[in-house]
Amino acid sequence: MEHRETPHSPALRFQVLGPVQAWRGEQSLALGSPQQQAILTALLLHHGRPVTTQDLVDGLWGDRPPPQAVAALRTYISRLRAVIEPNRETRAPAELLVSVSDGYALRIPAASVDLAVFDAKSAEAAAARAAGDLPAAHDMLVSALALWRGRPLAGVPGPYVESQRSRLAERQVTVWEERCAAALDIGLHAEVVSELSTLSAEHPLRERLRELLMLALYRCGRQAESLGVYADTRKLLIEELGVEPGTGLASMHARILSADPALIPVVREAPHSVDAETAAPFTPPAQLPADISDFSGRTKLVDELREVLGRAAGQAVVVTSLAGIGGVGKTTLAVHVAHSVRTDFPDGQLYVDLRGAGASPADPAVVLGDFLYALGAGDVPDSLEQRAALYRSLLAKRRMLILLDNAQDVEQLTPLIPGVSGCAVLATSRSRLAGIAGAHLFDVEELTPAEALALFSAIVGEQRVAAEPEAALAVVTACGFLPLAVRIAAARLASRPRWSVSDLARRLADQRRRLDELQLGNLAVETTIGLGYGQLQPDEAQAFRLLSLVDAPDLPLSSVAALLGVSETRAENLAEALVEANMLECFTPGRYRYHDLLRLYAQRQNQKLRNSEEQQSAVLRLLDLLLASVLNAAHSIEPDDLLPEPLNPLSSPGLGFGTGAVAQGWLRSEIALLLSTVEAAVQGPAVLLRPAVDLLIVLNSTFEDPTHGQRIRRILQAADANAQAHTDTAALARVRFALGFLQHLTSEFHNAEVSLRDSLELQGSNDVTVLRSMVANMLGITLSIASQPAEALPFLQEALGISRAIGPSSGVARLLGNIARAQLDIGEAESAIRSVQEAVETARASENAPCLADILYQLGVVLSSTGDPGGAAVHLREAHQLYQSQQNRLREAYTLTRLASSLLADRQVPAAAEAAEESLAIAQEMDSAYCQGLANAALGEALLQLAQPARGLACLQEAYAILTRLGVPEASPVLDLVSRQQQHTEPSSPPAP
Repeated sequence: MEHRETPHSPALRFQVLGPVQAWRGEQSLALGSPQQQAILTALLLHHGRPVTTQDLVDGLWGDRPPPQAVAALRTYISRLRAVIEPNRETRAPAELLVSVSDGYALRIPAASVDLAVFDAKSAEAAAARAAGDLPAAHDMLVSALALWRGRPLAGVPGPYVESQRSRLAERQVTVWEERCAAALDIGLHAEVVSELSTLSAEHPLRERLRELLMLALYRCGRQAESLGVYADTRKLLIEELGVEPGTGLASMHARILSADPALIPVVREAPHSVDAETAAPFTPPAQLPADISDFSGRTKLVDELREVLGRAAGQAVVVTSLAGIGGVGKTTLAVHVAHSVRTDFPDGQLYVDLRGAGASPADPAVVLGDFLYALGAGDVPDSLEQRAALYRSLLAKRRMLILLDNAQDVEQLTPLIPGVSGCAVLATSRSRLAGIAGAHLFDVEELTPAEALALFSAIVGEQRVAAEPEAALAVVTACGFLPLAVRIAAARLASRPRWSVSDLARRLADQRRRLDELQLGNLAVETTIGLGYGQLQPDEAQAFRLLSLVDAPDLPLSSVAALLGVSETRAENLAEALVEANMLECFTPGRYRYHDLLRLYAQRQNQKLRNSEEQQSAVLRLLDLLLASVLNAAHSIEPDDLLPEPLNPLSSPGLGFGTGAVAQGWLRSEIALLLSTVEAAVQGPAVLLRPAVDLLIVLNSTFEDPTHGQRIRRILQAADANAQAHTDTAALARVRFALGFLQHLTSEFHNAEVSLRDSLELQGSNDVTVLRSMVANMLGITLSIASQPAEALPFLQEALGISRAIGPSSGVARLLGNIARAQLDIGEAESAIRSVQEAVETARASENAPCLADILYQLGVVLSSTGDPGGAAVHLREAHQLYQSQQNRLREAYTLTRLASSLLADRQVPAAAEAAEESLAIAQEMDSAYCQGLANAALGEALLQLAQPARGLACLQEAYAILTRLGVPEASPVLDLVSRQQQHTEPSSPPAP
């Protein structure tokens, strides 16, 4: 059946060159579910020809149609008819979406579908080119490409649509090639370099794009880059396909090498003076590079930019600047926004790449000469000032958009800004162009994870990403959500059909190779970052490198100054210069951080320079500052607490803290920096190892937090190996102590005992040092928990003797409390009570709140075990309040579980259950297995008494499993409770028959 157009259809418009959409006049139509849109798409792409029912079913569901596929299809057709012909009377035959034999056809004018318009414009361009009208051919292709609104048929499912999506995407790239070729034909080589670079990166195996890029670069006087494109392409083709470049690319290479004069376009002479009556009409320049089809995200920023550019009709010229790191997508965003508002500037759009990040920025005088030619100026003055004046005069009564891409600084940009309202300037730069009066400044940041995944999917294909969503997220995360990096990674994967997303994710997971992986052809993240690095002054470049030595999330100003070895004022000036150049970020005043890929680049520069002395000195200065600061924090929290003397003397006074609460807040906020610094140092020379180990020792004594256990374990393993390699016995003794402390904290009591005994053996047996006292104390506590109180007592008494010999401190009170627990476990209840009472008196006299909390906890345990649960509860509640005020979450959890046991013994069962529930939640948060076991035991017993036997038994079984795995004595009474409960709930035997 022939395509018939009805008189009722002209108001309808359909879009397939992007998300499938439809309008009646200016009203958007709701096209229903994705499946319904797939049916409409199939009909639209058949251009009025009938499509059988079977073809529609196969196109939507493939070889797995649902049981009622035909019925569902008819429902979709009915709903589409209601949308397309809302005024059709009931039972009246459809005039647009008609039934034809065993199928359907959509009878609408060809011009109602954007694809048909695109094809028509492309054909007109071909005809104009054949007729020799090259400018008209170029303009027609620009107009055709402007119809695209993103990825074709986005979001529509089905095998038919998937095949058509690929066909349309291929068609778009082909027309892009034609448009770039047409631009070269009319001398717009400078304007298409950026566009061709982007297209070549997205489609690395299309030789025609590379050929055109080579020609454009050559005509711009960039012969070396042009030949580099050929070398990169040849290498890629051989590696990926095992073939040499084709005839066209090879021929272009040979012609450039031989300086073929035919490659240079004929120079256009300035027009002769003519009368106004015979002068050629002004053709508005349309120099914007093509918009990309897969632009996604940044919705809010796009809207804000459009709103600002829309104010160009005001009293002054609108200048808008986009700043951001290299590769963040400034140019892509600017081009996209410029296309979206170009109809607001009927007198045309000017574009130039100012090459501000490169070694040879564009000369404003040369740029003005090109702009004046585009504006129809006959004679162009020689001087910059005269050209700028003529430029402003020509724009005075015009409404134009000027896109100034990749600006170096304000000085380069200023002559290119029009003088009166009506025009708008959209500039991009790696630095913030704050010196332009009245400019609207926008920072372009990396994509959100969702936006990065959408971009990755658009290039790779939704099916590949949907099959491996976690790997896809890992890829874009490794790319730092930087658009350039995501594009390169996606293009590499798209050109390698045998790779899975997981294969790419694994390659990017290795930080040492990541920058090498993020390059394709003449596009590379490392090269892009290198352009910005090359613009830095020597002292700024040194700062950029040195700040990357510590892999912390961010750096406070004090640490920046320490790493650089300068005053905080000088450090702030250098850091802010890096922020201004978008080589560092500063989201909180006084704190600085890298983008992940910039950090990797900085670290690679350190490796290349191999200035180990400079780098070691920087890390040593930071260690010195942080160790002194942590010691100050420890003394602010517990003024009379004794800590081991550092192995090496300190030269920094460290940061000061007014109160213990301020010190604790600083430790919590800087824990990542502290661990990152130790991590950077423990694999280095002995001069870094010793202060790194000292820092860990003091941190352990001051800041108990098992949630960092795995990271600290890896650090200690590296430190242990390094200490042995340097035969540094003193450092090794401290490492083993730190390891034993960590193992105790994570309930690995047997391993803790081994490590702590090793530490004591590495120290002198007659040493009277704070370190030996600390190790002996920790070993005694560990042995007590592991049902060896008799063996624990000598170590605790040794620690007490050393502590008293060194001088009065809160350590004496804590040791008395620990001794009381051991005495209690071996049956010496009276001695235990005397010891703990002496401990309480000593702690209260010291006015040391953390120490008092610890001793009240010990007193509560002793009283609960000696028949005074009510008294125990009073002291445990006081201890809990103190721990809460100190924000010591782990000690809170232990205190609550001991309180629950005391309340059970005192028959306050509901209160006991509440305390045990709270303890269990904190213990799970802090990942403390021992505390979880104790809390589950108390909670299970309370729930049994509250007539919740099923839940109570589950808690007891969980407690028994944990405590048995840890090998602690508390498992035995829990097993008794479990056995009694199981016997109580076991059903009685049925009577004998």
